Amino acid sequence: MSVLAAFIVPHPPLIIPDIGRGRENQIRKTIDSYNAVARQIADLHPDTIIICSPHKQTFSDYFLINGETYAEGSFEQFGAPEVKLRTRCDTEFITTLEQECRREKVMAGTAGNEVEQPLDHGTMIPLWFIGRYLDNCRVVNVGISGFSLTEHYHLGEIIAAVAEKLGRRTVFVASGDLSHKLKEDGPYGFASEGPVYDQKLMDACSRGALGELLDFSPDLCHQAAECGHKPFCMMAGFLDGKKVSSKVYSHEDITGVGYGVCSFTAEGYDPDRKFRTAKLKDEENCVSSLPLSNEPYVRLAQRAIYSRVISGRYIKVPDDVPEQMLQQRAGVFVSIHRYDRLRGCIGTIMPAEECIAEEIIRNAILASTSDSRFYPVKPDELDSLEISVDVLGEIEDISSPDELDVLRYGVIVRNGARRGLLLPNLDGITSVDQQIEIAMQKAGIMPGEKISLQRFEVVRHYQDHGAGNE
Repeated sequence: MSVLAAFIVPHPPLIIPDIGRGRENQIRKTIDSYNAVARQIADLHPDTIIICSPHKQTFSDYFLINGETYAEGSFEQFGAPEVKLRTRCDTEFITTLEQECRREKVMAGTAGNEVEQPLDHGTMIPLWFIGRYLDNCRVVNVGISGFSLTEHYHLGEIIAAVAEKLGRRTVFVASGDLSHKLKEDGPYGFASEGPVYDQKLMDACSRGALGELLDFSPDLCHQAAECGHKPFCMMAGFLDGKKVSSKVYSHEDITGVGYGVCSFTAEGYDPDRKFRTAKLKDEENCVSSLPLSNEPYVRLAQRAIYSRVISGRYIKVPDDVPEQMLQQRAGVFVSIHRYDRLRGCIGTIMPAEECIAEEIIRNAILASTSDSRFYPVKPDELDSLEISVDVLGEIEDISSPDELDVLRYGVIVRNGARRGLLLPNLDGITSVDQQIEIAMQKAGIMPGEKISLQRFEVVRHYQDHGAGNE
């Protein structure tokens, strides 16, 4: 078996003697636990160590994987430039991982390494300890992203599959601190969610209940100010479908930051521990209980919104969308109403994605979560949303407002780099002058400033009220 074990470790810089200069002794339990874990890793004789750090360069929509043959770094930013690390990377594993991520349509890879990035402290601290007991092991360094916990878990599954494919004896190290808000006199103060997060996390780890990591609410994680939960979820995915023997070495909160050290040893296959599969099935059941339109454009927008709000997951393009949504590109606006009042609207004038289906998913999610005029949509609102999808046609320059019609044409008003858009056939918009005025306001263009005009038609897809559930 290639998947050997996985570990949760913290990364406080003071734990390095040249940085702590004696202060590290206040977290002696953590140091002793770290050494025990490092010895355990050495005893496993791994070919490859995967280290996921939350402090590696992070993107909202991409998992960055190191792509170098060798990677190095120092603790200069913590006052110890003389402490340096250099590690050999498993380039074959990295190349295969990129290929598998493309096949699984997971946005991950080495793009972004064009400017060489030094190892971050979340990666170097585990390597510093492991290096005391193990020589000549190859490393794959992975970052986190803005994707959901489920997507992090999925990447862990893919990493495990690559280990099996290559026959690599592999361990996974999830580098992350727990809550940073455990004490009033700590560096980040106190929040009541801090101890709750730490207790809940350590309890789940003690029982090997790694599927429960996917159920932590974003609000709890945010208020607790943790930095390790996404690496922990990726680690859980690495152990997907595996029976594990779990061990909690220690948990300390002396500094006001939670430091947990745990190990999970793989002990064979267990079909009841396919946690992402079970969660996606629960999500599908939840989505299918909500109103889904028979109109394919609206239905796709609904699926995207429901999945994002329920689980934080970005859906892939389903297999059942019409071919024209896959073959054509266009700007798309997704509008959300609730009880006849606007609840969110986001769109693109020109296409930003590879096809209309992807454009709908992107803008539906943004309309439900990122319209600055509204709070993000909550789960208890989903069954009362009305959604429409506007697919923009060709944009035409026009010389006069006389070429507009508020029912037929949308308008784009420009002044230099400022640009405001208003869709056609909107409630309450009864004249061209009103249409232009509102578009100018959206662009921050003042009355009397010189403007240029463009028009466009849209194909509007409405939610059909007679549709049943899936």
